[in-house]
Amino acid sequence: MKSVFSISDLPLIKVAGKDHYYPVRRIFCVGRNYVDHVLELGNEVERKQPFYFTKSAFSLLSSEKDFTYPPMTKDLHHEIELVVAIAKPLQKATKEELADYIFGYACGLDMTKRDLQSLAKKQGKPWDMSKDFEGSAIIGEITAAKEVPEIQNANLKLFLNNKLQQHGRVPDMIYSVDEILLDLSKYAQLIPGDLIMTGTPAGVSSVKKGDLLVAKIDGLTDLKVKIT
Repeated sequence: MKSVFSISDLPLIKVAGKDHYYPVRRIFCVGRNYVDHVLELGNEVERKQPFYFTKSAFSLLSSEKDFTYPPMTKDLHHEIELVVAIAKPLQKATKEELADYIFGYACGLDMTKRDLQSLAKKQGKPWDMSKDFEGSAIIGEITAAKEVPEIQNANLKLFLNNKLQQHGRVPDMIYSVDEILLDLSKYAQLIPGDLIMTGTPAGVSSVKKGDLLVAKIDGLTDLKVKIT
């Protein structure tokens, strides 16, 4: 059966230290997962269960590439996040099984049109146009899980033009990686190719053309991107 137009192959992320790539199928994102970030945006802290939004795989931008400032925003924000890559099908697993389902981890940037998001929230409308757009999921090389056994204690740091702008720790998450996987897998079967962006700490701020962003998470490859 012929398609009426050609479809691009799945986007790929390089695996650190290896000669192969991880194909990206879906990108799930956890909202409001660090208390200080929730408060800095004037939201209420909730600890009942995680909530999610998604980005298209074709919103992916790999490290070391320029990010083109997108249209329809005058307040574009950076959000550093720990990214989890799934290794094998996961649905309703037990906590003891979870380690086998994680392929690896990466630094990520959830780029957000904050002005559009704020307007959507005030009007009770979806966030889609503020979160899912070309290049909005910037993700670095994936490091195999077995190579970063201390990831649950890692620091996250985002430098804007060489100035430390965001700093948080994985233990500061409201919902841990394990809790996110157990909850999200109730709603959808996670499979290889699925990524989960786990939320951002406080310190988000606007970027402009010419800015350089460098994201660092202990044990992972740095993520660098220039705004053009």
